[in-house]
Amino acid sequence: MKLRYLAAGLVLAGGASSAAIVLSNAMAREAVPVALTGIGRWEPDTVAPLPFDDMVDMASIVSRSDEIPILVTPAALSIAPIPIALPALQPSLTTWSREIATGETLDAVLAEAGLSATDRAEIALALGVEFDLRRLRPGHSLIVVATADGSPQRVSLDVDDGVQIEAIFGERVATRVVTPAPDVVILAGETVIDSSIFAALEDARMPARFAVDLAQMLGGTVDFRRDLSGGETLKVMWREAQVGDAVIGGPDMTFAALDLGDAVFEIVWPEDGSGRAVIYRDGAVMRTFAQPVEGARLSSVYGQRKHPVFGNTRMHTGIDFAAARGTPVQATAPGRISFIGTRGGYGRTVEIAHGSDTMTRYAHLSAVPEGLSIGDRVTAGDVIGNVGATGTATGPNLHYEVRVNGRPTDPLSDDRLNEALEAKGDDAANLVQLASARSGLERSLASAHVTETNGRL
Repeated sequence: MKLRYLAAGLVLAGGASSAAIVLSNAMAREAVPVALTGIGRWEPDTVAPLPFDDMVDMASIVSRSDEIPILVTPAALSIAPIPIALPALQPSLTTWSREIATGETLDAVLAEAGLSATDRAEIALALGVEFDLRRLRPGHSLIVVATADGSPQRVSLDVDDGVQIEAIFGERVATRVVTPAPDVVILAGETVIDSSIFAALEDARMPARFAVDLAQMLGGTVDFRRDLSGGETLKVMWREAQVGDAVIGGPDMTFAALDLGDAVFEIVWPEDGSGRAVIYRDGAVMRTFAQPVEGARLSSVYGQRKHPVFGNTRMHTGIDFAAARGTPVQATAPGRISFIGTRGGYGRTVEIAHGSDTMTRYAHLSAVPEGLSIGDRVTAGDVIGNVGATGTATGPNLHYEVRVNGRPTDPLSDDRLNEALEAKGDDAANLVQLASARSGLERSLASAHVTETNGRL
């Protein structure tokens, strides 16, 4: 039975295959019906236009660019120019400068620089805020920076010790003080005295003004006219403030050693700026002394002279120190204030009693410290006033007197004041200070010697 069914199936399959072959041959011989030619070519149906109400407003789309980004073709891309800030054109500036000559005023110099009267007045007011223009003197210099039309931009006044007073013009005038930051150098020298200390210092190219300081410090102890016979040695150490190659201010002596053969006098100035110097004889403390005006120039000595105001010859009862107005004046010795006030030609005066019979007088002062009163105790180096020109004076200076029992004596040679300044007891700190100064002097001398030797080579 199964065999019969299998045989029948094979017969049917073979018949179907034969029919397919016959049909294929027939189609190859006859044309393809038109209905069948479109098979395989598809085209979309025509889309009917949307109603007006359903159309999209493209302008609204463009305006809502934050919701639907619009792609722009490169051809339609527009590039906005980037603004570039160019620096403003600065006016050309000119610089004019020169030193102040004798008798000149600031206004005259500014007028020579081509500035208008209005600008000159404004500059004077600005500079006067920081500097007393009455102190203008030869050696000071002026620098004016202005535009081509003469409008000032900066005016600088170079005064003492490298200090500059600047007036800067902008929306308003600003004034500032420019103070240099100097380098402090330690120097030392050694010389042999043949005729005078002044000549010996000058020959050794050391500051000759130290002769005045030594005469003042050792006055009454050493007579520089009689005690110096020649061959004495002098060693000095000092400091200078320098900005580049320029020396700012005067040199300050820190240590001096004068060998007279039979005695050695040494002076040590402290580094604390107090001005109190300690004087030693043969290594022992002799006394403490303070100069009345630090760095001042001795302008007149004790004795007969032609009076600078009245023109006649009369006795000058003290010594004068020329210094700038306002320079501090110091007590030269410990004592008690005995007078503050005005004394005729002396002008504003302070007097200090040292014991029962010795008094020092400080005259022509411009001011006295507030709170200083008669009866106050002072020590050597205390400020008791400021240099001025009150009374009969031709310019700012300190008139310094020493009086014993009411009679004037030479401040540079009197023994009574020295007795009033005698140190009491052995001061161990001062002895340590002396040893340190000696060591510093020897190191500085050795360094100076090496420098000099190298310079010759």
